[in-house]
Amino acid sequence: MTHSPPIGDLATHEVTNQPPARDMADLWTSDPILRHYAGANGADQAALSAYGAHMGSAEMRAAGREANRVPPELLSFDRAGRRLDEVKFHPAYHDLMTAGLQAGFSAAPWEEATPAGHTAHAAMCYMTSQVEPGVTCPMVMTYAAVPALGADPALAAEWVPKLTARDYDTARAPVGEKRAVTLGMAMTEKQGGSDVRANTTRAVRSGDHYRLSGHKWFCSAPMSDGFLTLAQTEEGLTCFLVPRWLDGERNPIHLMRLKDKLGNRANASSEIEYHDTLAYRLGDEGQGVKTIIEMVHHTRLSTSVAPAGLMRGALSEAKYWVEGRSAFQRRLIDQPMMRAVLADLALDLEGTTALAFRVARAFDAGTREERAFARIAVALAKFLGNKLAPNVIYEAMECLGGMGYVEDTPLPMLFRESPLNSIWEGSGNVICLDVMRALARDDAAREAVMAELSGVRGENPAYDAAFSAHLDRWPALPDEGEARWFTESLASLLTANVLIRQAPAAVADGYAATRLGRPRGRVYGAVTGLDTQAILERLG
Repeated sequence: MTHSPPIGDLATHEVTNQPPARDMADLWTSDPILRHYAGANGADQAALSAYGAHMGSAEMRAAGREANRVPPELLSFDRAGRRLDEVKFHPAYHDLMTAGLQAGFSAAPWEEATPAGHTAHAAMCYMTSQVEPGVTCPMVMTYAAVPALGADPALAAEWVPKLTARDYDTARAPVGEKRAVTLGMAMTEKQGGSDVRANTTRAVRSGDHYRLSGHKWFCSAPMSDGFLTLAQTEEGLTCFLVPRWLDGERNPIHLMRLKDKLGNRANASSEIEYHDTLAYRLGDEGQGVKTIIEMVHHTRLSTSVAPAGLMRGALSEAKYWVEGRSAFQRRLIDQPMMRAVLADLALDLEGTTALAFRVARAFDAGTREERAFARIAVALAKFLGNKLAPNVIYEAMECLGGMGYVEDTPLPMLFRESPLNSIWEGSGNVICLDVMRALARDDAAREAVMAELSGVRGENPAYDAAFSAHLDRWPALPDEGEARWFTESLASLLTANVLIRQAPAAVADGYAATRLGRPRGRVYGAVTGLDTQAILERLG
């Protein structure tokens, strides 16, 4: 007869070589890099400290996991067959939206009483991206719609006070009946992609408004209270504001399906159709791109800082793990090869963060020179930071070994998110062409960037040599085939420039030497000569 062993005998062993579960970490106080650049560029540190503590709490981290675990659901019809065209979210999604909007994520840049509001917005985007990146999409577009609405004072008077209200109101009601509203965007069509001039959606005048008919291949945040969209009139491509709710009825914006995406799972992205949909013209007919580009310009600020937030989320997890785990009788953090990898990764994190916050400062300054600088610098920051993010996050994942591949950690979510911001608001090639056009056509932008790059000459030999080599190779703009090389070179120089001005010497010198100077390996950790101790201290 076989006897079962007592329950106590089934125990295997005590877990001694894994750090405790990391359910919370204050996103502000634990991050020297964020505090340094947000503070150096004038943001309200007390407000950001409160936001970082709240978003890093166990409650908000759990909300982020739930919002990713339970994706939004399309509700096309009610039980009687009437169209609903609504999106149902997990309650955690609404908790995250409430936290961000009440803290001023969308409002701060437009409030006179808030210092360095664009920088504060960038810092909140950076921190939120570590917990749940999907909710940043509707909040970013709500923020970015404000300057675009300046094309029509009457529409601005109706919408902007609700867009900049520090509140979140999910009521199904027209703008005049709500405490606060959000605004989305619908530009892309199947046949054109980034070439929006190929759009076929039509707009026909009907009294003081227009009626739209057409299909949009991507509509971001379809649960928003309104959308900026593009449609063709007799004068050409034109920008319109489409309200989602009319007095007593739904505007016919039909949600055809939600996109099944790699990442950004908590956020709803959709295909929509306009069927005789009411819309108000924003700006002149035929000037649609010129009008909506104001929104795109501001969303690009967020897409330049988001990769820094994703990298920070990944590297903070990696550092926590290697400090709490040992192999071959030594803590991982004490092993030279691991330190070399982490320090190399940390240089790209700090460089991406520094450049994004320098761009945010240019948005805040509002002078002619800083506006011209931001025109190109935001594209350069978006291009380089997003090209770096997937590899940085992958290497951080590998620092955890098998655990980094498991959904119990945030690494899989961060990795899935990492390609998004490079694709959104202009993929890599589009950004490179935009940089080339701006340098060719905008004298003020070209002069502002050159003045910035020239301002630290003589302070770092590696930088000086790389700047001279860049000018020697491209005395004039290159042809399109070299546009990526040119853009990467210019973005790397600008990153080094900001670090030389603002970062500790170990960071600035390490970045200039390894990103601009001598040849380096193609994998992280394949560099020598870094002051790893000084660089790793910056991770907190």
